[in-house]
Amino acid sequence: MPRATSERFSRAHIKSAKQEKASKQTSTSVGSSSNPIFNTDRFGQHILKNPQIAQDIANLKPTDKVLEVGPGTGNLTVRILEKAKQCVAIEMDPRMAAELTKRVQGTPEQRKLEVMIGDFAKADLPYFDVCISNTPYQISSVIIFRLLSHRPLFRCAILMFQREFAQRLVARPGTNLWSRLSANVQLYAKVDNIRQVDRNNFRPPPQVDSSVIRLVPLDPPPPVKFEEFDGLTRIVFSRRNKTIRSSFFNAKGVVEMLDKNYKTWCSETDTVHCSRRHDMKKYIDEIFEETGYGEERAAKLDINDLLKLLMAFHDRGIHFS
Repeated sequence: MPRATSERFSRAHIKSAKQEKASKQTSTSVGSSSNPIFNTDRFGQHILKNPQIAQDIANLKPTDKVLEVGPGTGNLTVRILEKAKQCVAIEMDPRMAAELTKRVQGTPEQRKLEVMIGDFAKADLPYFDVCISNTPYQISSVIIFRLLSHRPLFRCAILMFQREFAQRLVARPGTNLWSRLSANVQLYAKVDNIRQVDRNNFRPPPQVDSSVIRLVPLDPPPPVKFEEFDGLTRIVFSRRNKTIRSSFFNAKGVVEMLDKNYKTWCSETDTVHCSRRHDMKKYIDEIFEETGYGEERAAKLDINDLLKLLMAFHDRGIHFS
């Protein structure tokens, strides 16, 4: 089996002492919830055991090439192989990868499966039409933004997350869960909630329920540099219920960062309109006055509002990354 990365693990895959203690307490309280054979605790995986849910998730075309992230022992994989043309599965745990390979050995599905051992965040991804994942909770954000940056664009992704994380992905402006994550994802994709999944459908059962979402990348993607949009949303959502003006002027280092970026932009573009004695606070106030967003709150702004605000800053040569 090809390896996606080396077998060394990053700190993201190692629990802190506090997490280890909590994990041991949970294992004691639920008795047989931990998996003594596979290292599910270490990799944050919970094996889906309900075949009907696996069947519902694997809604595929016969021509589909599928990328599966975190296949575990293959309960979902075997459903994918029944319907798809090909499946490439990326698994972090070599023992689970071996179990998955053994599971399809000698069957007609064997030739349709390729298993890569390693870290999804670092792997060279193959071409795929659909991504499916019973996502290890600790890489929820990683998988979302890795997929959104992937080229060429895929048709859709069917992903299972902790319910609260899924709710933030599909949240709308003006709701309690509308956040930086919501805006950053919905700038590049359409996200829908497909179904709820009770915690008892997993082995070991997690402490929270899950949700399955469908993510469809916008084609063509908006011509907006992610680092710029994320830089803006990082500032305005740090105080989502405060005014935008307050988020810029009362947060430490924001004005100084924008001033530094402005000077860099002036130097790189050799712009004659740049002034050495500019007043960044005045520039920002003028933008708020022109756009009318100074007294608005991030919790109420939609994607178009955020893009208009970003473009107003760019028109002045002020950048966020």
